[in-house]
Amino acid sequence: MTNQLPVRLEVIPTDGIFAKVQTDVPVGSTLTVTCLPHHGVETTVRASVQLGQLGYKVIPHLAARSLESRAQLATMLRGCEAAGITEVFAIGGDAPEAAGPYGNSGRLMEDIADLTGGNMAIGVAGYPEGHPKFNELQMLDALLEKQHLASNVVTQMCFSAPRIGWYAELLRREGIHLPIWAGVAGAVPRAKLISLATKIGVGPSLKFLNRKGPLARRLLNAGSYSSRSLVSELDAVEPALAGIHLYTFNNVETQPAVDWSGVAGARAS
Repeated sequence: MTNQLPVRLEVIPTDGIFAKVQTDVPVGSTLTVTCLPHHGVETTVRASVQLGQLGYKVIPHLAARSLESRAQLATMLRGCEAAGITEVFAIGGDAPEAAGPYGNSGRLMEDIADLTGGNMAIGVAGYPEGHPKFNELQMLDALLEKQHLASNVVTQMCFSAPRIGWYAELLRREGIHLPIWAGVAGAVPRAKLISLATKIGVGPSLKFLNRKGPLARRLLNAGSYSSRSLVSELDAVEPALAGIHLYTFNNVETQPAVDWSGVAGARAS
């Protein structure tokens, strides 16, 4: 399948990811690197710098509640800039309590803009099916408040092209005109996908995984999910999307939805 939308791959900064990426992902491709509480933000930044040195365009995730101080943030941003990294992804993070002054991504984004003179692009999260801790109005208000500091929106994992299209229309209607990257699950075993998706608050679009009808048979092959058909549907979503943000769960070698010739490319972001 040839996807029309550009694709970037989200990876987890584990020890083995560097060899996997070098083996299976063309140099010049765009990678985003997660920031999980048990890894920590320093692990994310170190992995991002290393991947950048290997020739990839890298977007590290910076989790607000995992950062201990503005000074720590400044050091990390200097390291990113020295490595040629020009974009970060600002999130609140999954840590139960803030380790420092950043309780949410809004305050973090202000300091990123201040410390980099506005030269670091900042992506933010969007939630087509809501957030497990906040209602839709709260999430929309938060996005409206920080959109002046943001360069794009990356949606939480969703399995419905119509729902993603609805969300894009909602943002446009509410005056948010940032480029939108659709968050899509890559090839992964069904049991693992259900476990991960449930934890992050994926909503009704996940229910197809428990069905036995034609949709489930089309999307599940030998117990594994494939995003091939969803990516095809997203090509036609209006308003037009900026691209596909593929959650690989580090299975970078088994991503049938990816046309590698388009991975390194990007529309305006």
